[in-house]
Amino acid sequence: MSQAEAEAVGPAGAGRSRNPLWTFGILRSELTTTLRRWRTLALLGVLAAVPVLIGIAVRIETSDGSPAGPGGGGGPAFLSQVTNNGLFLVFAALSVTLPVFLPMAVGVVAGDSIAGEAGAGTLRYLLVAPAGRTRLLLAKYASTLAFCLLATVVVAASALAVGALLFPVGEVTTISGTQIGFGEGLLRAGLIALTVAASLIGFAALGLFVSTLTGSGIAAMATTVGVLITVQILDSIPQLSGMHPYLFPHYWLSFADLLRDPVYWDDVVKNLGLQGLYAAVFGSAAWARFTAKDITA
Repeated sequence: MSQAEAEAVGPAGAGRSRNPLWTFGILRSELTTTLRRWRTLALLGVLAAVPVLIGIAVRIETSDGSPAGPGGGGGPAFLSQVTNNGLFLVFAALSVTLPVFLPMAVGVVAGDSIAGEAGAGTLRYLLVAPAGRTRLLLAKYASTLAFCLLATVVVAASALAVGALLFPVGEVTTISGTQIGFGEGLLRAGLIALTVAASLIGFAALGLFVSTLTGSGIAAMATTVGVLITVQILDSIPQLSGMHPYLFPHYWLSFADLLRDPVYWDDVVKNLGLQGLYAAVFGSAAWARFTAKDITA
């Protein structure tokens, strides 16, 4: 906060800003604002529709007894198992949405977090509220992470409901070939959903950093999504395999290892560690940029 903003806040505002409850108030306000936006609701609606479309497509394709997927079992991961157990629709839907739909939705929310306020002319007023730049930035990031979790849960819940309605459910056959009970399968599904949400924290920090670089929400969202597409392309080029382990989406689909018996943790841990590194680097960059930025709007 600049000296002029600090003077505008005054002693009462300064005392208020030191109150920890004020920090929770900022976070609650950010969460409420994010979740009430029509854009956010539209993104969640699209994400919820993806498992419905997959489930209906598989149901129609297999109505004559043929296996799911082109060529008998091809297509997205876990798709061929959906007809035998509707719980696999959760895993199939997450494997379809994680590379593109989920990160694009997160990119829109993260990219608009700071730049959108600046473009609307409300950022300066938020800082005088008094939020303080660091706490406002943390609240913006926390609300973006909450959206990551909510978006993932929406996909998983929609897939579970559609899978249970259209297909039989029961014991789950793991990738290792062993069988686990339906209850344990649900626990694995919950753990996978949490892992998928955690896989997006690095990209969310990157989007937050981009959002501090511009005063246009549309430009920040487009840039964030553009970075996602570019990195995805780089990760698919075999000649660049040496740099693949350092790209944030490289281990995203490692959540499939949570369906092994026993669970194979190596790539999952690498993924979470890489996301933490990206969150630390780009979160620090966002803080350095935002705290030194001249806020005029």
